[in-house]
Amino acid sequence: MPEHSVTGLLMATMLEAHPFIVRLSLKEYEKKPFEICGNEDVVLIISGIGKANAAMACSYLLLRYAPDCVCNLGAAGATDRSVSLKGICQISKIIEPDRPVLGSGIFHEHIPNLLEGFSFASLATQDKPAVTSAERGQLALKAQLADMEGASAVQTCRRFGTDCYVFKFVSDTPDDHCIVKNIRQYRDDFCLFFCESVLPVLQQRLRQPVSHELPCSANPSE
Repeated sequence: MPEHSVTGLLMATMLEAHPFIVRLSLKEYEKKPFEICGNEDVVLIISGIGKANAAMACSYLLLRYAPDCVCNLGAAGATDRSVSLKGICQISKIIEPDRPVLGSGIFHEHIPNLLEGFSFASLATQDKPAVTSAERGQLALKAQLADMEGASAVQTCRRFGTDCYVFKFVSDTPDDHCIVKNIRQYRDDFCLFFCESVLPVLQQRLRQPVSHELPCSANPSE
C-alpha cells in the first residue's frame, strides 16, 4: 500500500477502469468491501453503480488511504447534442434532479474542484438513468451530461475536506444508446487522455503546498 501522497480514482465499473489498471500497472490491494488496486502514486476503487455506492466507496477510500485528492472518472450520457459521442469533459457543476432541497423544489448543487485548460460541462447525477428522449430533454434544461455517481463523490469529498475533480467521457447520446459497446470503444482514449494530460498536473500539485478551501458555492452540510 502507498505510504506517501497519492491520487485517488473512483470509477463505477471494471468495464471503465480496466485500461487504467493496465496502463498504470496497478496491483490488487483489496477485493472486499470494494475492489481496490494501486501503485505508489495512485489508488483506484471500483464503487459500483449509483449514488449510494459512490458515497460509500469514496468514504472508504478517504478513510483507508487518505488520498490528497479524488478523481471521479467514467462514462456519462449526453442529454442533448451539444457534446458529441466520445467527447471528454471536465465537470464544472453537478445537480441532483432527484434530490431537491427540502421544501424548495431547487436541486442540490455541487461544485467540483477545477483544473485550467480543459473543456467544461455540467452534469446531472441521479439514480434513475435517463433513457428516453423526453427524460434527456428534461435534464438538458439544466445539464449537458448525466451520470449516477458524480454528485456523491464531490459531496463526500467536501465532508472530508478533500479536493475532488470529475472527468467524464460521453458513452451515449440522444442518437446512440449503445452504452456498453461505446464504453469499450472509447475507454482507452479516455484513459490515455487522463494519464497523459490530467494526472501529471495533479501529481505536480501534490508536490506543492495546496489550499483546501472550498469553492464559495459548495456547502459541505448538504
